[in-house]
Amino acid sequence: MDQKDTEMNEKGVTSSTSGVVVQVREKKGPLRSAIPYMPFPVAVLCLFLNTFVPGLGTFVSAFTVLCGARTDLPDRHMCCVFWLNIAAAFIQILTAIVMVGWIMSIFWGMDMVILASMCHSPQPQQV
Repeated sequence: MDQKDTEMNEKGVTSSTSGVVVQVREKKGPLRSAIPYMPFPVAVLCLFLNTFVPGLGTFVSAFTVLCGARTDLPDRHMCCVFWLNIAAAFIQILTAIVMVGWIMSIFWGMDMVILASMCHSPQPQQV
């Protein structure tokens, strides 16, 4: 019988001896990739605005792209990413009537804060 990099321990549970590491990456659409990496206080302000006025924080975040904020769309021109953020803001505003836009707006703001905390957190030192 083949062992194929597994062996049985005394409890009968197989354990891997190869030490394979699996990395998972989230595939983002163009609107989600257009969310800018902003300074943390600005991202929190956008989340606050999105919570109480759907789409307003997303609209404000579009202008941070014109100020040089980085996005996950490096191959697109700054104006294209700006208009993608404006489109996301209008989608949130128009669909807020049926609550979908309001919920989307809050999640969008949460994504802004998550991206800001990832961007500005200290990187671990390699030993």
